[in-house]
Amino acid sequence: MNREELEEKVNEVLAEEFEIEVEDITPDANIKSTLMLDSLSLVDMVALIESEFGVKIKGTEVTSILTFENLYDFIESKN
Repeated sequence: MNREELEEKVNEVLAEEFEIEVEDITPDANIKSTLMLDSLSLVDMVALIESEFGVKIKGTEVTSILTFENLYDFIESKN
């Protein structure tokens, strides 16, 4: 999967799960505020990403994933 396909899939999965519009997801947007995540829903998001993309996100890595661009880069680096 190329970068564009990866971004589209991430956006679609997250938009569906967190019931927002795909258009609200931009590379430089803050993940927590865009998806309106609290601590529990952040854990849900991590589990979803791990399941959908076959990556493992450690607790220390979560703190460095602030924007969707960071998330795309992280997934891409693990595949």
